[in-house]
Amino acid sequence: MVNETPGGTGANDLPADAPVLALQTVYLKDCSYEAPNGPRVDGTWNPQVNLDLQTGVTLLSPELREVVLTVTVSAKQNDVTVFLVEVKQAGLFLIRNLGEADVKRAVSTVCPGVLFPYARSAVSQLVSQGGFPQFLLPPVNFEALYAGSQGQSQPQPAQTN
Repeated sequence: MVNETPGGTGANDLPADAPVLALQTVYLKDCSYEAPNGPRVDGTWNPQVNLDLQTGVTLLSPELREVVLTVTVSAKQNDVTVFLVEVKQAGLFLIRNLGEADVKRAVSTVCPGVLFPYARSAVSQLVSQGGFPQFLLPPVNFEALYAGSQGQSQPQPAQTN
């Protein structure tokens, strides 16, 4: 059964000057997994986990951008690497009629927010297939990360005494 709305609501039905941000496809671009000693862990399982997130954007055409969310997770126990996972989750996004600031915000917040659940699942599967207990990444607020990065990149007003 197909859900149809009278009058249509697809991206092609919008006025030519309407802003558009539409996901075209999601795919796993690259991944790696390392467990130098396999699932053998000395002592109680209580690793120190480090999470690193990076977002990259490639302009493929004036309206099409590839956004790649790189998620790197390293787990160490007693200064010994237990596992290291890196997932590059990518998506193609159609972006039309947005100002430069809106495009920057979209590829820094909305696009990674769409990609993150896929990356989270891939990391979880790799860790589980490596023989370790289930591992789920916590939710990430990309809007807050973006706001924090904007606050750091803008010049601070001079203080007067």
